[in-house]
Amino acid sequence: MIHINFERLKNNIETLSKIGAEENHAISRMAFSQADMEAREWLKKQILEANLELYIDGAANIFGKTNANSQKPSILIGSHLDTVPLGGHLDGSLGVLVGLECLQRIREENIQTEYPLEMVSFTDEEGRFGGLFGSQSLCGEITPDFLYRAADLNGLSLLDAMKNCGLNAFDSLHARRNPQTIHSYLELHIEQGPVLDSLGIPSGIVEGISGLFKWNLKIHGFPNHAGTTPMPMRKDAFMGLAEFANEIPRILEEDGSENSVATIGRVNLIPGSANTVPGIAEFTIDVRDPNMEVLKSLEHAIRKSLSAIVRRRDLKYEFDIISEVIPANCAPEIIQCIADTSDDLGIKVHRMVSGAIHDAQIMSKITKVGMIFVPSIGGKSHSAAEWTAWEDIEIGANLALNSLLKMAKILH
Repeated sequence: MIHINFERLKNNIETLSKIGAEENHAISRMAFSQADMEAREWLKKQILEANLELYIDGAANIFGKTNANSQKPSILIGSHLDTVPLGGHLDGSLGVLVGLECLQRIREENIQTEYPLEMVSFTDEEGRFGGLFGSQSLCGEITPDFLYRAADLNGLSLLDAMKNCGLNAFDSLHARRNPQTIHSYLELHIEQGPVLDSLGIPSGIVEGISGLFKWNLKIHGFPNHAGTTPMPMRKDAFMGLAEFANEIPRILEEDGSENSVATIGRVNLIPGSANTVPGIAEFTIDVRDPNMEVLKSLEHAIRKSLSAIVRRRDLKYEFDIISEVIPANCAPEIIQCIADTSDDLGIKVHRMVSGAIHDAQIMSKITKVGMIFVPSIGGKSHSAAEWTAWEDIEIGANLALNSLLKMAKILH
């Protein structure tokens, strides 16, 4: 068993957390923003200083390699650097920095492995432009149609965002990796939920990852004067939305599972005047469950509910699909490898399902994947309140390092 250089990892975490930092200590490092590009340059420098081979593909995914000349498939370890607006300093970044630290320690110890190792930082995992752009590019799921249509919620296209950074979005069509060049993928991530923290357990072994569908919906009514339009004569788009929002708990109870969640995260009323009945209620809904059949059932139930509401209130609705991600299972052999390693290190672990979407989910389509969780204090994430105790980060990183070595098979 070997251990990470915790002081170096801690320093890297603290240094990276300053890139894109806001006054309230939250991090805004959205994909292809100035802060994101600064973080990328910093990471590239760290990879070279660690004596790893630096490689960047057409989707701007960043790799650091060991045993680069090996003819065998690689084991990848990593996550992403981008954040949501006003996000936290560990979501994604911790997995990238732990991957870097693992490979750096293996080189320092001059450990030879049967399979070559690669750390990776995937582009736009947070879905600024829809989907998980970097890992989907690597898996060959990006098409010209997606590139032409992809845009963020403010209307900035992916084509323009990458062009502004000196990149060509169409190069992502050449980022596909032959699955035979990848042995497996390991990802360490903060839980982003309260389970491990509430149990007082320092590490989680992920057995499955929830899928999702995310829609942008518009309920159409008719804008009218708030003072002169009698209540029974209104076509109030917001009241349609309000009724639908109140239906969500029932839909989850009747058509979902104990792992199902649904969130209306963004609402825009048009014309948005205090003295006008809303003519349009535009909103997003994000629905997740680790079972594909349950997701299909929830999709049907939501559409049925919306149809009934708008018909009764003389409204109309339409929706666009923002993203769809199928659920994924982690590989049993990697789950067991992590469990065996935790026994060797004397680390207590909890087996669990991930409610958040991860690059591991996309990677599972072409290779075996595994995930390690570390606790999120209070279950807080995607905010400045995101935090994991340093001792839990160290425990999780050591579990990742030694699990990686088991997967890669040390040559004696």
